[in-house]
Amino acid sequence: MDTMIKTHNKLQYLQRLNGYVDKLGYSSHSKIQNKRHKMGVKKPGPQYGGIICVKASRGGGSGLLELVPETKKENLDFELPMFNSSKGQVVDLAVVGGGPAGLAIAQQVSEAGLSVCSIDPCPKLIWPNNYGVWVDEFEAMDLLDCLDYTWSGAVVYINENTTKNLGRPYGRVNRKQLKSKMMQKCIANGVKFHQAKVVSVIHGETKSKLICNDGVTVQASVVLDATGFSRCLVQYDKPYNPGYQVAYGIVAEVEEHPYDLDKMVFMDWRDSHLNGCADLKERNSKIPTFLYAMPFSSNRIFLEETSLVARPGLAFDDIQERMVARLKHLGIKVKRIEEDERCVIPMGGPLPVLPQRVIGIGGTAGMVHPSTGYMVARTLAAAPIVAKSIVQYLGSNKSVSGDALSAEVWKNLWPIERRRQREFFCFGMDILLKLDLPGTRRFFDAFFNLEPHYWHGFLSSRLFLPELFFFGLSLFSHASNTSRIEIMGKGTLPLVNMVNNLVRDRD
Repeated sequence: MDTMIKTHNKLQYLQRLNGYVDKLGYSSHSKIQNKRHKMGVKKPGPQYGGIICVKASRGGGSGLLELVPETKKENLDFELPMFNSSKGQVVDLAVVGGGPAGLAIAQQVSEAGLSVCSIDPCPKLIWPNNYGVWVDEFEAMDLLDCLDYTWSGAVVYINENTTKNLGRPYGRVNRKQLKSKMMQKCIANGVKFHQAKVVSVIHGETKSKLICNDGVTVQASVVLDATGFSRCLVQYDKPYNPGYQVAYGIVAEVEEHPYDLDKMVFMDWRDSHLNGCADLKERNSKIPTFLYAMPFSSNRIFLEETSLVARPGLAFDDIQERMVARLKHLGIKVKRIEEDERCVIPMGGPLPVLPQRVIGIGGTAGMVHPSTGYMVARTLAAAPIVAKSIVQYLGSNKSVSGDALSAEVWKNLWPIERRRQREFFCFGMDILLKLDLPGTRRFFDAFFNLEPHYWHGFLSSRLFLPELFFFGLSLFSHASNTSRIEIMGKGTLPLVNMVNNLVRDRD
């Protein structure tokens, strides 16, 4: 709503996801090599910012899929100042990966006068993901000019009879504008770019050597891994067993659609579209999916069928089958598909080794919201924290370097209150993993009845302990008796695990 991931920094295979395995390269624009599976995805597609996007396949028995065009890549139309390796320069910061988080830090560190090299296989390629954000999050970062559509509010369909109207403006990120804005500021600040893939890193006492697949070596005082879930350089030392958010989405021209142009559809949990298919309805009851929709005009809309979180993740053919049935039931006839995306977002799982020499940001640093899958606004908001820490220790003071410098930056990125917050969010994910469709509906019926401060804060990672406990108590009080029993029954073990983790985790 942003594949087997590199586990233990040895294997580059994501956990098997209902019969298929995706092999990833490291970067925000690396290729995904797909083995054949029942949906027939054969060609490699790009990965961006930690969210895996693969060209939708043709076939599958659906007229909708036959409309899917070939993936079109669009590049920014300006020249980049390239890194000159022959000079033997040691840059202050090497940023590996050219997604939103990596560019944000490159921009902010270079603004302080430090030398920065951004390394990415496709540095000018525009990100393909349709990023949705709450308007107040981008307003706080002075990025309102990077939203191309906004809606005055959002709507949640709990079931056929219950609707929640959310009075919180929502927007879609203009990917080209956001990347252009960041790249132009990077160029103005003197950032150099290198078009390659990093294959290894060698650390010395005060500097590191990045070895690229073109044979070029980049030396840097600090290395930042912003490669998303592929975890090119950041080390993990615990087994990786996340939940997976899986979604299939299209930007489409349609004959018409039933949605209010002033509201985006945040969640549609209705399942009447499956009444004619008992098998599919039963599967949806056990592992539900919802529709997420952004109407741009009366005949142009973004539609995405999403599995919020499951372990293992739901298969794409299942999600597409549900989406086709939903659109038919809603009377939405797709005339043309402008864009399509398949997303697999790992949620939860362990944090990386803290601290370690390579600094991380975004998916590679475990920053995805474990209960929602959101990451873009959170990582962009965290970028100044990382940049400020790097500047502080690499600037005129130069008080620390090497391992000690990285330890200070990691400490500022993941302070104890953020780690405790994440534990609570993982607790929420563990409950959601166990809920069927009726239980999920009851949960969100109570969730969106909370005071806006609570549900706003939870979705935007603004609540910290002990406020999160008050959030939990408020949610419990708003829940139905059935939901309370369900939460107690399914949440007892996750609660015990969370408390144990909180007790063990100390500064």
